[in-house]
Amino acid sequence: MAEEKISYRIVKGDIVRRIQVKGRGVKTSKLPIPEWVDRTQPAVNIYDLAWLASKERPRVRASAQEIRAVDLFCGCGGLTLGIREAARGLGCAFRSVFASDINKEALNIYAKNFQPDLIDNSPIEKSINGELGAELTAEERVFCDKVGRIDILVAGPPCQGHSNLNNHTRRDDPRNLLYLRAVRCAEILKPDTLIIENVPGVLHDKHGVLQTADEYLKNIGYSVSYGVVRMWEVGVAQTRQRMLLIASRVASNVDIEKITEDAALPARKMEWVIGDRLDKYDENSVFDSAAIHAPVNQARIHYLFEHDLYELPNDQRPDCHRLKPHTYPAVYGRMHWNRPSPTITGGFACCGRGRFVHPLRERTLTPHEAARVQYFPDFFDFGGMTRTGLVRAIGNAVPARAGYVVALPLLIAVLENDSEESKDGAGHFSDEVSAKATDAQDTMQFGAQETIK
Repeated sequence: MAEEKISYRIVKGDIVRRIQVKGRGVKTSKLPIPEWVDRTQPAVNIYDLAWLASKERPRVRASAQEIRAVDLFCGCGGLTLGIREAARGLGCAFRSVFASDINKEALNIYAKNFQPDLIDNSPIEKSINGELGAELTAEERVFCDKVGRIDILVAGPPCQGHSNLNNHTRRDDPRNLLYLRAVRCAEILKPDTLIIENVPGVLHDKHGVLQTADEYLKNIGYSVSYGVVRMWEVGVAQTRQRMLLIASRVASNVDIEKITEDAALPARKMEWVIGDRLDKYDENSVFDSAAIHAPVNQARIHYLFEHDLYELPNDQRPDCHRLKPHTYPAVYGRMHWNRPSPTITGGFACCGRGRFVHPLRERTLTPHEAARVQYFPDFFDFGGMTRTGLVRAIGNAVPARAGYVVALPLLIAVLENDSEESKDGAGHFSDEVSAKATDAQDTMQFGAQETIK
């Protein structure tokens, strides 16, 4: 797979990103630099801060080529957001053709931000219900006809069954088999590129879903690689880890380890990612205010600051911690301003569910701050959500930076392959094909569309 060549430079008040693509020249994109951004830091940091602080979504030209995507178990779209930014960096428009998730609130957020042609909040196994290697079922034929050609398939199957926090059905949870629905989707749609994310624990699943996916995708013509991506090593100010499987039909040697090594950056700190939000607390805004804590928990938070501590002593903890040995030193803990954040989860609004106390303020993180740590830019629309819905959607998301880092070289391979094919008149992105696909999808909807307001 061709290596991307990326460079940055400041031009007057803008930061410009340049990406070299074989056969297609240099692709440039720029963003205005906010006044508060320190221009002495590395240029990639300046660009990423400018993107995170953008109030309006950066655009591509109307005539840009189109990357067509299907998103299974999409959540609110963190991974897809990064993929869309990778497409933009390559001068391509991004089109979400189909998105599916059973969480209606998360799917609402996704719909606001990506406007998918087709959406479905019913279980995906109703539409993709054939066994690996079998003939298409009637439902799958309908699905394929509606979706049409796609360039990239992205999926984030439920991870609770693999999570180390699940002490009941871990490694042997029926939801774990949903991982293979993404593989079946790749088999029937034949995208050039595939990205599946999950928690590292999927490697030890009793059903061997990761190993099955690896072997089967290779058998149907994909180059496959998987590995644990440590978010703090690729530019996310967070100690989160995810297992990412990538596959390509147009690149013969995909390598997740090399991709992440090429994208490696010095660890970014909490100060870097939310420093500009420090004095923008708004108690009248759900998005920009913290949850109200019970008096006993607020007292615990105050104790941390009063004694300049980052871990709460046992004598200040509840009886379930205080009266017996425990292995939860981070619970009720305070974050560090000069380090990456710990993993953001759906419990970040509560100090009793992890190290979620703000480094410099006597409160937990606001949804806006947690969204930044999860690499959601300010233009991403979370509007109209309850606090519970916001916390769940943000905490369950995959940082957008991960999607960008992994998708960029994969999409470069697609474009470079297209450049070679177009010499013989067989490129993916002909205007005629794109126009026909647009006409065909304009009015199509799955039955669950009415759940999206």
